[in-house]
Amino acid sequence: MLFFSLINPKRLKKLKQEPNKKVYFTRQTIGNACGTVGIIHALGNAGSRIKLGEGSYFKRFYKRTADMDPVQRAAFLEEDQEMEDAHSVAVSAGDTEAKDGVIEHYVCFSCVDGELYELDGGTSGPIPHGPSSPDTLLQDAAKVIKARVALYSESNNFNVMALSVK
Repeated sequence: MLFFSLINPKRLKKLKQEPNKKVYFTRQTIGNACGTVGIIHALGNAGSRIKLGEGSYFKRFYKRTADMDPVQRAAFLEEDQEMEDAHSVAVSAGDTEAKDGVIEHYVCFSCVDGELYELDGGTSGPIPHGPSSPDTLLQDAAKVIKARVALYSESNNFNVMALSVK
């Protein structure tokens, strides 16, 4: 996952093709929830590599939303009291207060079907970035991230986090 400041959101690449239906994607319609949406994207696209516990929240969430489109998933998430409670606990446990009008943002990079996708709930769908594989995901995402850092050269507010089973 990449954390960065949205200095000029219009600079982001626009979706120009029909997304791969195998990519799990949801829109972000809840403020200050891009980190949560990033984790939802990461886990939702790693299903074959990460075993979610039977009866776990995420197992239930993905089962309930599997046949929904990204807008329906966002609406489901808005009404999901269990996620809201968990999100509130996590937010209040931190040392930094979440502020309205925040311009920092998280996006997720995931390899699905041999393609690297940028998953940003603020866009209309997954953004393809070319061929990738589970073995080259880190290097492939790093190339896109380096280009993003160059694009936002007036900022030094970047952070990268990997979600891994190892």
